[in-house]
Amino acid sequence: MRQCGDCTLCCKLLPMVDGKDPAHKQKVREAVEKMVEFGIAPAAYFANMVEEVAKPAGVPCPFQRFHKGCTVYARRPFGCRTWNCRWLVEEAGETGRPDRVHYVIDIVPDVVRIDHEDGPVDIEVIQVWCDPKHPDSHRDPALRAYLLARAEEGKAALIRYSAYDGFVLAAPPFTESDEWEEQRSNMKAFTRKGIDPNPDNWTPRP
Repeated sequence: MRQCGDCTLCCKLLPMVDGKDPAHKQKVREAVEKMVEFGIAPAAYFANMVEEVAKPAGVPCPFQRFHKGCTVYARRPFGCRTWNCRWLVEEAGETGRPDRVHYVIDIVPDVVRIDHEDGPVDIEVIQVWCDPKHPDSHRDPALRAYLLARAEEGKAALIRYSAYDGFVLAAPPFTESDEWEEQRSNMKAFTRKGIDPNPDNWTPRP
């Protein structure tokens, strides 16, 4: 089983919501209740959790310490304890540990809506958060092999450098040129709401 070790790249690259927001607090309470009810985790697992801190993508988490990991790991926020990168859960093919390859493959899928002459087209995407200091890390051959396999399942890739900067990386199965293409315009990203399969009900991202 893979372990984070001293990798804390997700603590920097991914955004964190404001845990003090009343609506978010309610969502966390409901999620905890359901997880306990369905036996996913015992109530004690959520005791003394630290609230999430409003943090934009690309900014280190205040609980993170270089080469030491999370200083509140036993009491880490709800979002942190219910999220994993795809590498950690061994769903990222032969890609390397995030801090060594400079990208994090998000476990949470998104959707991009691409505007075409015949109308909008919604495509599920794998989110890849790249370290802005290594902007070409998405060219890693192991990552391309993984994304090519996902493309054959009908999924494209959303390469993100922040909450606002990124592009859709279309693998050969999606392109007329049969080459990798970076699509940087005429698109809008969405976050899935629960398990709702209809993108019209999802939340647009900036």
